[in-house]
Formats: sequence, structure tokens, C-alpha cells
Amino acid sequence: MRVHILVLDGVFDLGLAALADTLGTARQLAGSLAQAPAPIEVTLVGVRRRVRTAQGLTVPVVPVHGVRNPAVVLVPALGANMPDTLAARLARADVADAAIALRRWSTAGAVVGAACTGTFLLAESALLDGQRATTSWWLAPMFRQRYPRVSVDESRMLVTSAGFTTAGAALAHLDLALGIVRSHSPTLAALAARYLLVEARGSQAEFVIPDHLAHADPVVERFEGWARQRLAQGFSLAEAAVAAGASERTLARRLQGVLGKSPLSYFQDLRVERAVHLLRTSTDSIDQIAAQIGYSDGVTLRALLRRKLGRGVRELRAGA
Repeated sequence: MRVHILVLDGVFDLGLAALADTLGTARQLAGSLAQAPAPIEVTLVGVRRRVRTAQGLTVPVVPVHGVRNPAVVLVPALGANMPDTLAARLARADVADAAIALRRWSTAGAVVGAACTGTFLLAESALLDGQRATTSWWLAPMFRQRYPRVSVDESRMLVTSAGFTTAGAALAHLDLALGIVRSHSPTLAALAARYLLVEARGSQAEFVIPDHLAHADPVVERFEGWARQRLAQGFSLAEAAVAAGASERTLARRLQGVLGKSPLSYFQDLRVERAVHLLRTSTDSIDQIAAQIGYSDGVTLRALLRRKLGRGVRELRAGA
């Protein structure tokens, strides 16, 4: 399997290393399997001859026009990881050149994957239009506004859609690389994960800070403030709209545009955040915690936590 890692100037050091080292570990372990899969070839490629990481390290890259077509292309994160710096970075000419290379490889049949802010570079190519994707959770509002044709779910760690795989923030580079290895050999991916001490994880949801996202829009921010005071009383769209200073339709549209959620769904996210906090900082029973956030019993809360976070009460209480 021929894999290209597309490296742009200012690449996120950890992301690049996670991709290269995970694939390298898999390559080394392949020979220990009774039925070894085809070897994994990894090449660092670039649209510029001189590439440095965000920390200033030189990366030896092969020009994109000097390599054979790959089976897989992976795009690590850019070092710019906040909206203002990322927007400026995406305006540089090498991003447009990288988008051309990605479209060419995708047309030739390559699977394309990206993690963290690398998902923005992939979205710049328009290859994700009409597809599902994930990205760094704190950049999801910017992603939605910039790429409205992409259906983004920042709660997911990994999303695969029609020849494209996107991964969440920072250490999700590991999940992306293991996902590519898994498509090549599930047994090899499982073995590499054990060597790297990477546990299965399907969600970023537990790491999301809801009020951080809400600050992207004043209407959403006012709704968030109202909701936090109303968790135990329950949800009312009419009351929420009044508190947010908007019509019900406008409130729903703004929540969808910024967070990709309905007002009720975001209200549930805040309930989950509060429940997890109480599980980890108090000795209250699950039924007592449920009552504090507006549920009549712990059964409903248990189901909500499992659905939203993929974890049970015991795991969350232990901080797992």
C-alpha cells in the first residue's frame, strides 16, 4: 500500500509524527503476522521543496509531481489552530496547489484522509462537498461557515464517507492512521494499537467545551446562558427564544449554522456536560444527578450518556 503524507510548511509536528510513526510501527509489525499483508510504503510529499514544521524542523519532502500515484493520501494538521491564524494560513498559495494535487490523486482513485486543521485543507479542494466529515471540535463553527456544503459532526473522532476519512483534533491523527491500517489489515491495526497503547475511541464529545463554541454568535451565547440556568426545569423553545432575543425560527437557524444542532440537542449537550462534572466531583447517585438536570430517574440519563459519549456511568465516574 503506497501512502503519501502531504506536508505543508508550518505542519503540526505532533500530527505529522503521529501519522508517520503509527504507519511505521504497523510496517515493522507486519512481518510478525502469520499472513503478512502487503508492505506499507510511506512517502512525505510537498508542493514546495522547502518545508519546515511549526516548531522549525526541516522536513525532507519529495515534490508531488515526482512521485507515483498513491493508494492513500493523508493530510496532517497545520500549525495554525485558531480561527484567525488558520484563515490567514489557508489564504497562502501552497494551499491552493495542495488542493489541486488532492483532486488529482482522488480522481486517480486514492483514498484521502485528513485530521484536525488538515480537514480544512481537504475541504478547500471541494472534495468534501456533499460528504460527511469531522474536524477539531473548537473549529467546527468556522468549518460550517466556510464549507456549508459539508455535513460536519464534531462529536465524532473519525468519519469515513465515499473515499474520504476525516479525524478530529490533535491525537486523532493516531485514529486516522490506524483507520487506514485497518482497511489494509484489521489484524495489523489491532496489533499496532496494542503496541502504541491506543484504546478504541469513537467520540470527541467528552472533550467539547460547549460554551466555548457558543461564543461564536451572540444569539447562541445568550441561549447558552439561559439554558445553563434551566437544566433542572426543562426545555422550552418559546422561553429560550425570548431569552435569546430572537424568534424561534431565527434561534433554530443560528444554532444550526454555528453548532450544527437544534436548540434541544444543544440543551441536552449541556445536561451531559453537567452530569459528567457531577459524576466526577460528587458522590451523588445517578438518580440524584438526573434530578439536578431535569430527568425523573437515572435510566434516561444513563441512556443519554451512553448515546452521546459512548461510555457508561462507571467509566465516567472513574475518569476513563
